[in-house]
Amino acid sequence: MTPLSQPPLEFPRHVAIIMDGNGRWARQRMLPRVEGHRQGAKSVRRAVEFSRKNGIAYLTLYAFSTENWQRPQAEVSGLMKLLSQFLDSELEELHANNIRVKTIGELNRLPAKLVAKIEGAKEKTARNESMILSIALSYGGRLDILNAALKVARTLRSGELEEGQITEAIFSEFLDTAELPDPDLLIRTGGEIRISNFLLWQCAYAELYFTPTLWPDFDERAFLDAIKDYNSHQRRFGKISEQIEAGEKAL
Repeated sequence: MTPLSQPPLEFPRHVAIIMDGNGRWARQRMLPRVEGHRQGAKSVRRAVEFSRKNGIAYLTLYAFSTENWQRPQAEVSGLMKLLSQFLDSELEELHANNIRVKTIGELNRLPAKLVAKIEGAKEKTARNESMILSIALSYGGRLDILNAALKVARTLRSGELEEGQITEAIFSEFLDTAELPDPDLLIRTGGEIRISNFLLWQCAYAELYFTPTLWPDFDERAFLDAIKDYNSHQRRFGKISEQIEAGEKAL
């Protein structure tokens, strides 16, 4: 009997990833934590390449949170050094593949030399159009929402906007992610089931995928498993299945 053919996978437009498990990966191998982060950088490269090849237009990676500043200074410094090295080693290929580099978060808290290198990468790739790689650095979802609310308050005081004009769409324009569509899929590696202050507003309707795979082990096959899970869900946005199906038939 010939097996039924499977429908082609639908790839999300925007994938956001909480890259968790570098420290545990290193600890399991009795290695310094920084080695876990170094191996994690290789997984970043794989995730970017997978996204590019499969038409994922936006990839947002949670690299360093506002809470991560509480980590030991040696680890923070090591992470900053690895980010600098990542830009040195990957920028030319990102640019050659027409990928734009963007950041969200409070860059002013990062070392000045690193900020200059990041800004250079953003400027170099500013006109690239095949994909946007957003790196969340010193980013927190609550702070993002708070800062947006303060910006809205200033526009109301100045008269640029009136209270009745503030909609969810307008509010979103004041967030760090103003240029990005909301994530369709949020992946967290490492086995924890929480979103850790990441894109709180933006992930209101994202599909959530949690995997025990530690980030340094997250390869193309693991990414594909997340995409398959994404395809197993019907995104209804508050509607019922019959409405979604009727809309699909009308197309």
